[in-house]
Amino acid sequence: MSKPIDLSIPLREGAENPNCFWAPMPEFAPVRAGDFVGSTQEGGVVNFFNVRLNPHGNGTHTECVGHIASERFVLRECLLESHFLAKIVSLYPRRTEEGDRVIFQDQLEDVFSNSEADALIIRTLPNDDWKLRQHYSGTNPPYVHPEALEYLVKCGVQHLLLDLPSVDREEDGGQLLAHRAFWQYPSATRINATITEMIFVPNEVRDGLYLLNLQTTSLDLDASPSKPVVFELILV
Repeated sequence: MSKPIDLSIPLREGAENPNCFWAPMPEFAPVRAGDFVGSTQEGGVVNFFNVRLNPHGNGTHTECVGHIASERFVLRECLLESHFLAKIVSLYPRRTEEGDRVIFQDQLEDVFSNSEADALIIRTLPNDDWKLRQHYSGTNPPYVHPEALEYLVKCGVQHLLLDLPSVDREEDGGQLLAHRAFWQYPSATRINATITEMIFVPNEVRDGLYLLNLQTTSLDLDASPSKPVVFELILV
């Protein structure tokens, strides 16, 4: 427990952040009121900043079924626990005839089995630090095939974490088939299941089983900036 491995990407002001779906960049600005300025660098007595961000578009975030549902679901009411047995796996998205890069069911079958863990953490390959600042909008980044998500549901995975901006294709005509498959929406909605996107798993972190601590803020929204932290398990 004294050696946490942080899988979140620090959220900075400006363009040095991973960004997707044409979301505006994060903005940090000191509060100004009369003679008061909330910046010690500008002569204020305290730092007192407003923050403008989009949870889905700016950096590491966790989302619940409220992301796609017509009903109102908020993350803080869906994610009721914080600690999970998790498995980290590394996969190369496979290129299709159309040129898309996709993670398929047979790839997950090779690395994950039924009831192996509550959470699955996917590190896509190649794994470079450009993921810490990649602007994905308009690039058709890799995604996950809906049948692969159906497989994870059958395996009992409640929480999926990956270093991509979305489990679905960037432009899919609004179908969101992978999101729907994972949350089983609307037929058998898995209210307590979550998807965490735009994480970063350092290369020195080995594939295998970990204890996951999934930290989020208590916003009344379908998603929140998040801080997934894992701890290596020593199996005896």
